[in-house]
Amino acid sequence: MDTSMSQSSDFNPQPAADLLTHSRLGAGPRPAELPASLRPGNAAQAYAVQDRVVEARGPIAGWKVGALSPDAEPARAALTLDSVHVGTVVRLPAADFLVMGVEAELVFQCLADLPARDDPYTLDEVRIAFGPAHAGIEVCDTRFATWGGQSVWSRLADQACHGALVVGSGLDECRPVDVMRQPVRLEVNGGTVVSHEAGGNPSGEPLRLLVWLANEGARNLGGLRAGHWVTTGSWTGTPMVMQGDVVVADFPGVGHAELRLE
Repeated sequence: MDTSMSQSSDFNPQPAADLLTHSRLGAGPRPAELPASLRPGNAAQAYAVQDRVVEARGPIAGWKVGALSPDAEPARAALTLDSVHVGTVVRLPAADFLVMGVEAELVFQCLADLPARDDPYTLDEVRIAFGPAHAGIEVCDTRFATWGGQSVWSRLADQACHGALVVGSGLDECRPVDVMRQPVRLEVNGGTVVSHEAGGNPSGEPLRLLVWLANEGARNLGGLRAGHWVTTGSWTGTPMVMQGDVVVADFPGVGHAELRLE
């Protein structure tokens, strides 16, 4: 996947962003897909749409970043303040979502500004900038009429299918976390839906994702800022849940997050 941030000058991302924003606000019908004339044809165009969707939605409070494998190019979406919820138990109205796919994720907090700059940040600079590691739950959702059936670039434009992020309890320092040996369990209504004794995130070591985000992914929106939460991809796939469900993501030795969909 080519995730270059440079886009061709003949693509106007604003109409597609407006359509997605209107859909989120209920100001227009949900499209099955972006019209062909508005549809991004590559990652750079998708990010251009996504950035305008984010700018219309509100202040940035964090990011999601992930990759399909340890060697794959990462992809990202900025997360706005209205969709990031910090607390051991978080209650959200199910009516706020069209669909609710849930993912257990590790979330890291940036403690120092990493603004866009010409010289790439080193691995050590990024490592030092991040402190806490928390258990999290991402709720995946869509502004389209159905879950799936759109192009990969349309889904990336739609904040990479982001609905909400729950940041639960965790550690003040992320360095003790051995992600390749870390167990995880995702529960729904008290029953285990997915569990792994070690690992589970296909992207592997999250530090690689954080370095890419600092140097490439966050660049167009000013870079990473102190206080930003960065969630680093699903450890459990994306099981679907419904109103009334209680979802728990447990990372033993790190923390847990609980989401109640009311």
